[in-house]
Formats: sequence, structure tokens, C-alpha cells
Amino acid sequence: MKIVLNNSSEDFTRDVLTVNELLKLKNFTFKMLIIKINGKLIKKAEYESALIREGDEVHVLHLISGG
Repeated sequence: MKIVLNNSSEDFTRDVLTVNELLKLKNFTFKMLIIKINGKLIKKAEYESALIREGDEVHVLHLISGG
């Protein structure tokens, strides 16, 4: 399947991925993340059930605090 991840084309051997599977495959381990699929905000409680499909546009943003 092909998706757009953070504005870059990505290919995966699976037809569907959950958000959690994507995070593991791409080694996103930062604790404070914002995930959007096709512009829709995905809550952390939905990471196991939210599905990413062929052609989806996914954004994974790291939140960093500072002062």
C-alpha cells in the first residue's frame, strides 16, 4: 500500500495498518505525538483501532516543550 507520511511517499507490504503498527514500523517512540489521518485528529485511545489505508495522508508531529 502507498501512503503519504509527513509529505513523503511511503510503501508498505500490508493493505491496512493501525496507527500503533505504523508508529512501531517507523520507530516513532516520542511520547508526545499528534497524529492526523487525512486531516482528522486521532486520539491516543484510538491508535489501536484507527486504520490507515491506501492513499491516506498521515501526519505524525512531535510536540516539544521548552522555555
